[in-house]
Amino acid sequence: MTIQDVQSFIAGTWHAPDSSAREIQDAVTGNVIARAGRSLVDADALLDHAVHVGGPALRAMTFHDRARMLKALALFLQERRDTLYDLSFSTGGTQKDHLIDVDGGIGTMLVMASKGRREMPDGHVYLDGAVEHLSRGGSFVGQHVCTPLQGVAVHINAFNFPVWGMLEKLAPTLLAGVPAIVKPATATCHVTEACVRMMLESGILPDGTIQLVTGGLGDLLDHLGPQDVVSFTGSAETAMGLRIRPNIQRNAVRFMAEQDSLNASILGPDAVPGTPEFDLFIKEAHREMTTKAGQKCTAIRRIIAPEAQVDAVIAALSERLRDTVIGDPRDPATRMGALVSDAQRRDVLAKCSILDTEAERVCGDPESFAVQGADAEKGAFLPPMLYHCATPDAARHVHDTEAFGPVATVMGYRDLPHAIALVNRGQGSLVASVITHDPDVAREVVMGAGAYHGRLYFNNRDSMAEATGHGSPLPHMVHGGPGRAGGGEELGGVRGVLHYMQRTAVQGSPDILRAVTGQWVPGATTPRGPAHPFRRNFDALQIGETLHTDGREVTMEDIEHFAHFTGDTFYAHMDEEAARRNPFFPGRVAHGYLLLSFAAGLFVDPDEGPVLANTGLDGLRFQKPVSAGDSIKVQLTVKAKTRRTSDYGEVRWQVILRNQDDAPVAEYELLTMNAYR
Repeated sequence: MTIQDVQSFIAGTWHAPDSSAREIQDAVTGNVIARAGRSLVDADALLDHAVHVGGPALRAMTFHDRARMLKALALFLQERRDTLYDLSFSTGGTQKDHLIDVDGGIGTMLVMASKGRREMPDGHVYLDGAVEHLSRGGSFVGQHVCTPLQGVAVHINAFNFPVWGMLEKLAPTLLAGVPAIVKPATATCHVTEACVRMMLESGILPDGTIQLVTGGLGDLLDHLGPQDVVSFTGSAETAMGLRIRPNIQRNAVRFMAEQDSLNASILGPDAVPGTPEFDLFIKEAHREMTTKAGQKCTAIRRIIAPEAQVDAVIAALSERLRDTVIGDPRDPATRMGALVSDAQRRDVLAKCSILDTEAERVCGDPESFAVQGADAEKGAFLPPMLYHCATPDAARHVHDTEAFGPVATVMGYRDLPHAIALVNRGQGSLVASVITHDPDVAREVVMGAGAYHGRLYFNNRDSMAEATGHGSPLPHMVHGGPGRAGGGEELGGVRGVLHYMQRTAVQGSPDILRAVTGQWVPGATTPRGPAHPFRRNFDALQIGETLHTDGREVTMEDIEHFAHFTGDTFYAHMDEEAARRNPFFPGRVAHGYLLLSFAAGLFVDPDEGPVLANTGLDGLRFQKPVSAGDSIKVQLTVKAKTRRTSDYGEVRWQVILRNQDDAPVAEYELLTMNAYR
C-alpha cells in the first residue's frame, strides 16, 4: 500500500514531511495510510508571505469582491466533493457524516458569501452603528468603523471535521480581508490537504491568502503580534496551554477558542410518552450520540428528563441504540462508523471509566458488540454507550468529563428550576436543547440558562419538519459558548467577520466622515448634479448629490380626500376636537403617508430612465405634524451606492421633508435600483 506524504504549503511552495512525521492510520482497518509533519516550520516565511503578499491583495478587494470570491470557491469545491467523500471514509465517517463535513463546509461558505453581498457594503470600510452627533451645530460627528486587521489568522482545527472545521473559519476570515494559516489536526489532515489543493488549483484565491501547516506549528505562535488572530478548536487543556503563552499575552493576540462542552438536552415536563415531542427527543438524542460516532463538539452528553420519564427515556433510547448498525462506513447500511483512531477510542474508554464511578452503564458493552463488514479488533470501533446517573446533584464527573465519542448520560429532574440548575452545571456549553410544546417552559429556560450557553435550541411538533437539529451549527447564528466551552463566538453572519477586523471610532467633520465611510453624512457637502438625479445612471451619480424641490401646500381637501380614498379616517385627521385632546397634535393633521406620497410627487421624474424600481424605504420617522395650510418641500440626497448585478446597482437616498419654516417633518431612506448605463 502506498503511504501518502501529506505536505504543507508555505510561502507559495509545497513541503514534504521529514523524518519526524507522524503516521496516520485508516480508522476502519488500522493500516497506515499517510504521514505528516516537519521538525522545522519557517514561521518568518509563513508570516511574511501572509502579511506582505496575501493581506494587501485581499484588502485591495471590496467586501463584495471577497464575497464573490467565496461563492466561486464554494461552487468550485462543490463540483469536486466526491473526491473529498472518498478520502473521508478513512476517518471512520459514513456518507451522511461526510455530508455534514463537506457539504456543510461548502454551504457555510455560500451563506457567508451571500451575507457579505447583502449585509456589507461594496467598499473597504464596514460601518458599525449610526452616525453619532457630537456637537450642537452638527459640524463635529462620529462613526464607528471596522477595517481588516493587517496580520494573519492562525486557524488550529480539530480532527472531527477536516473540511467544515476549516471552511467555517476561512469564510469570515477571508470576507474580512485577512489571510489565513490553516493547521489541521494530524489524524485527518490528509483530507484537509486535498481540499486546500483544490482551492489553490482553482486560481480563485490571490497569492498568500491561504497557507497550510500539517503536523506541528513549531514556534509560530511565538512570532505573532497584535494584528494577528488565533482561532482554536479542540480540548480545553490544549486551549489553556496556548492562551497562556507569554507572546500571546504580551502582544494581546486575539484568541478565540471553541473547546470542551458538556452539551445537554432537556425533555420538557409536557413531553410525556405518546406525544410528538417525546418521540422527537429520543430521535434527536440518538442522532447526536451516533452521528460522527459522537465525535462532535455539539453532541448531547447529558440527557435531562423529568424523574417520572427517566425509565421511559432509557428504554426508548436504548432500543434505538441497540438497533444502530456499526460497521464499515463505506457500506450504505452502516449507521455509525469508527472513531477517528485507536488513540481516540482508548481516550473515550478512559473517560467512560470515570463516568462509571457516578453512573451505571445501561446500554452498550465495549467488550461485546457487532461490527459489520470490518474487523472490530483492527478498527477504532465502539458501540454507543448510554449511562444513567441516579444522583445528578451529588455527581461531579457527569457534569465535567466529556467522553468524546458515542456516550451520553441520562439524569432526572424534579421540576424546571432543577432542570435548569442541572444544565448549568456544565459551566458553559456550545448548545443546550429543550424539546417542549410549552412556550412558557422555553422562556423560563432562556432566562435561567441563557447565560451559560452559546445557543439554545427549541424544537417541537410545530418546527420539527424544518428544524436543523440540536447539533447543527449554522453560519447565520453564533457558534461558541461561555465558560468551559471557551468563551469564543464564531460564525453568526457578519458577527463572525468582525472578529478579524478592528473597530475604530472616527471623529471629525461630516465631510471627513463622508470621505472615510463612502456614505453621505448629514451636514456634509451636497453638490447639485447637472441634471435631475433620476435622469443620471448609477455610475454618474455622486455621493452627496442633492435635489431641493419646490414646496407644495397641504390643504384640508387633500387630507379629507386621502382619508376617504384610502379608508384611513383616524380621528387625528378627521375630528378637530379629538385631535386637539391628543398631546401630539395641534388639531387635525395630514396623514404621514399622504406626506410621503406628496414627497414622491415632488422629487420623482416621471419619464423612463435609469431608475428601474423603488424597492423599499428604511428608517421612516415622522418628526413634526403638518396641518392644513402648511407646505412641504423635499431634500433628496444620494447617501450610498452598492453594485448588485452586472446591469444595475442599489442607490440609497436620504429623503428629508421640511415645512415652510424649514423644520424637518419626516425623514427616511429610499432604495432604488438604477441602471449602470
